[in-house]
Amino acid sequence: MSYDRFRAAITAPNLITVATHWQDVRGDRLMPAWSDIDAVALRHALPMIWAWRYDAGRKTFMGRLAGEEVAAVVGGNVRNRPIEECFSATSVPVIRARLEQILAGPCFMHSAGTVYVRHGYTGSGERVALPLASDGIHADGVLGATLYRFGIKPAAEDPITFDPEEETIEFFPLGE
Repeated sequence: MSYDRFRAAITAPNLITVATHWQDVRGDRLMPAWSDIDAVALRHALPMIWAWRYDAGRKTFMGRLAGEEVAAVVGGNVRNRPIEECFSATSVPVIRARLEQILAGPCFMHSAGTVYVRHGYTGSGERVALPLASDGIHADGVLGATLYRFGIKPAAEDPITFDPEEETIEFFPLGE
């Protein structure tokens, strides 16, 4: 089963918590809804959790949630903001493509290596992303979590860039 392979790829305990919660609350549906996600059950992982919903009318992803650690890295709150306002113009196409693939699959995503950093320290990390569906069938949002392992803080004149080639990424289709 795809979920089992996805779950086996995850190494960070809080990311395992997020994936396990998603699996538990989906019940007999293909995917859980945003309203099924229980903040109390995820309390220890909340600082690293993020979520986006797809706005078909605007044809973009709108922020639902960014935990404290995520907000610190992306430079602020994402709630009710389009993805284009939250990330650099060079990063948006890569991030959008990943989110769209998760919805289209629908599928799970696991990645590890250099993760997106906008401010502060450079480093590596691990990330999971899972589809959400208001109706349990048609993906319309993404729940994710990112563990950041920060290294050396760069000099102010050294811009931090996002290189998707420095991140190992794998998608796991639902239903396999």
